[in-house]
Amino acid sequence: MLKSRILLVDDDASVRLGVRSYLEATGYEVEEADTCAAARARLDVDVPDVVLLDYALPDGNAVDLLKRLKADAVDVPVLVLTGHGSIELAVTAIKEGAEQFLTKPVELGSLVVLIERLIEHQQNSRRLYATRSRGVETPVDVLFACRSAAMRALARDARSVASSEVPVLIEGETGTGKGVLARWIHQSSSRSRESLVELNCAGLPRELLESELFGHERGAFTGATGMKPGLLEAAHRGTMFLDEIGDMDMSLQPKLLKVVEEKRFRRLGDVAERRVDLRFIAATNHDLSRLVAGGRFREDLYYRINTVVLRLPPLRDRVEDVPAIAEHLLALLARDIRRPVPQLGPDAEQALVAHTWPGNVRELRNVLERAVLLASSPVLRRADLRLFCPPAKGMPATNASTLKELEWQHIKRVLEEEQGNVPRTARRLGIPRSTMYQKLKSSRIWTEV
Repeated sequence: MLKSRILLVDDDASVRLGVRSYLEATGYEVEEADTCAAARARLDVDVPDVVLLDYALPDGNAVDLLKRLKADAVDVPVLVLTGHGSIELAVTAIKEGAEQFLTKPVELGSLVVLIERLIEHQQNSRRLYATRSRGVETPVDVLFACRSAAMRALARDARSVASSEVPVLIEGETGTGKGVLARWIHQSSSRSRESLVELNCAGLPRELLESELFGHERGAFTGATGMKPGLLEAAHRGTMFLDEIGDMDMSLQPKLLKVVEEKRFRRLGDVAERRVDLRFIAATNHDLSRLVAGGRFREDLYYRINTVVLRLPPLRDRVEDVPAIAEHLLALLARDIRRPVPQLGPDAEQALVAHTWPGNVRELRNVLERAVLLASSPVLRRADLRLFCPPAKGMPATNASTLKELEWQHIKRVLEEEQGNVPRTARRLGIPRSTMYQKLKSSRIWTEV
């Protein structure tokens, strides 16, 4: 269990000794500073869970440091302590961002209770930050409610690795549920009370990806009008999930390797190294070993992030799982829109099993969501799915002799139905727009429509 860390800022050595001894006996990790400058130096390297700040210090006061924290966007709760309390001082400190203003001598038992409340509130705020843009979730039950041997083995491995601290690499095609599995691993780990911060490395320009991940100082580049902490700092004490890591620019990979190995990094435009405590989970729809062989992904980073590899097979390779996944999704979707759970008719189930699912679980969810919304009967029929299916066994293949050809046929048909609108086509297939463009550029479809 990770210890919560306190930064104690007070110029009185006897006060620091007494408070530190009590807090450490209670289970906290305590660091000390005796001036504003020393406190700033500590905070530049590492952000604690709570700051205990004496109001009057040799080189300034609590308000000076609070203003600096606000300007630097340092997100940490601060308790201000003073031997000369007044209403005016308290109001000023709280206006500048202090959580509480306490008068010495402080009863240490009450102080610990207050610290615990602040830490819990901060953890809740971070979880909200990490999840606010995630949208509707597909629960991990949908992944693990499977009959196939491959998925049963994957579920067993995922449960084994969740409680560890090792980096995890999740491989699988778009839509197989890599993000869902990453979130489940985080929620099942000892870091579950902290943030899971996600960053998709695909489709972002190198400069923007670097700034998002590492943060930047004011003036670090044109347009950097203020300091911005990066997502690595937001993930401190939690988990950093790097989706589509195979698309990360080669020039950024050495910097990421340093963070994975040493848990240290620098913001853009800064010389000070910062320390973070986090776990890495990465995901990709590429074969990273091939990218390494082709010189498009660093070998040292590859071997550092693939301590444990979890491979999510595509739906077309485990058709026996489709009915169970569909039943779970139907229950979830019906609950979300407050409707009775529909049943799959035999012809609908056969159609789902026969489909090639280029968009995998995400596409299956989209198909079922549309059917639940538009169907007029409590039993879903094949027609309700509005689904293109490959020819049945024994029928002519109509120039679709491979699964890849079937996938291209399906994509082309949907693209034609959407009159060439790529974003709408991607939404229907459950494929990210960037992946859709990649598929089109790598196929003859681009020139046929």
